[in-house]
Amino acid sequence: MENNNEPHILLVEDSAMIRKYFQKVLASLQMNIFEAADGLVALHMLQDNKYDLIITDIDMPNLDGIELCHQLKKKPETRAIPVIMVSSLDSDEDVDRGFQAGASVYLSKTDVQERLCQVVEDVLSKTSQRKKQHILVVDDSNIIRSIVEDGLCQAGFQVITAAHGKEALDFIHLKRPDLILCDIAMPIMDGFELCREIQADETLRLSPFVVMSTNSERGHMKRMLEIGAAAYIVKPFNIDQLVFLIEKILSDHFMLLLNEKERLDLERSAMLSSITSLSTALEARDAYTRGHSEAVAKIITGMIELTGANDADIENANIGGKLHDIGKIGVRDSVLLKPGKLTYDEYEQIKKHPGIGRGILKSIPSLSNMIDIVYHHHERFDGNGYPENLKGDAIPLWARITAVADTYHALTSDRPYRQGMPKDQAFQILTDVKGTQLCPDCVELFFNWYNQQD
Repeated sequence: MENNNEPHILLVEDSAMIRKYFQKVLASLQMNIFEAADGLVALHMLQDNKYDLIITDIDMPNLDGIELCHQLKKKPETRAIPVIMVSSLDSDEDVDRGFQAGASVYLSKTDVQERLCQVVEDVLSKTSQRKKQHILVVDDSNIIRSIVEDGLCQAGFQVITAAHGKEALDFIHLKRPDLILCDIAMPIMDGFELCREIQADETLRLSPFVVMSTNSERGHMKRMLEIGAAAYIVKPFNIDQLVFLIEKILSDHFMLLLNEKERLDLERSAMLSSITSLSTALEARDAYTRGHSEAVAKIITGMIELTGANDADIENANIGGKLHDIGKIGVRDSVLLKPGKLTYDEYEQIKKHPGIGRGILKSIPSLSNMIDIVYHHHERFDGNGYPENLKGDAIPLWARITAVADTYHALTSDRPYRQGMPKDQAFQILTDVKGTQLCPDCVELFFNWYNQQD
């Protein structure tokens, strides 16, 4: 039975026996495999159906595999479909003809049993990756832009084009490309200036910058590489050569980013462990507030999940909730644990804890997303909170959500100066302070979250 979520493969082979054999070899991959007896039948099937991969023989009646591949690469709607040629014609000349026609892989029929499944998985994986990768082509020549765009689209990449550096920057600020392929000599803004602009921006410089130019002078190349270009390719060039270069750069760049992410994750984990230990130690000073940060974090996480936030934001909010009172490390025990009413000066001491918390987190770039929670969770919706007297929507959303969670748990928990109140009474107080102390939308979000709890 056909599964629309699985890859669709079109198997083009004039021998019914070989088609059956291929089906058996590919059975372990659990993909939807369709059959065509020759290239002509395959073209008709492609008019009404979409396929993720075509596996074709070469020597077939009506329309052979080479011509089928040529036909596919001519049409915008089929040119990005990868083709695996499987043939008993496996001389160097035959293989070269297959690749010249546009095949992604050329496989001898004698290798089908051992290699076909792995080749299919590799090609589909690479194709899936290319579909997600956006290449920005910058060149003032309409012809060059068209040729390069067509070649990269055939290879399966998503391509955007610009006629000069200024136009390219406009595109880049809307959506950062995975790689920039740029000429040097252009009007308005040339390649040198564009490369400098990109390298000066910490977020934009993550996109590798590849120069394509008719200037093959060593000094010219060295200058571009010193500015920050990842590679330099001289025009005229072969499109396949360009595709190989782009794939190599993107692959190397991906591994660099992956290694950097792993390093930052380890650094963040170690730092977070240390800070969480400090936070736990802080709460251990006072039996009444033990577990408060964990409880607040749980409520915040549940509320933010209801907003449709992604997993990364939910994780950051959870961490921010656990650290929201981290700044109280800098408050004296005599003030923090005082059972009675605070004096004016003592209250001013307490009000410093958001700033202290911000100072702790500012030194750790990987925890910067939590600063809004730590620094602004005591702002009031009416503007009478601290530390900056922000009002209404000027208060960051996560801080407004934290204020509700913090207030609810504080109301229902035992404190040195009072017993925790019943939930219904706390609910009434939250309702009463909507629009003054707390954000009305966030209070409603809290009730929505609470009503979904078991």
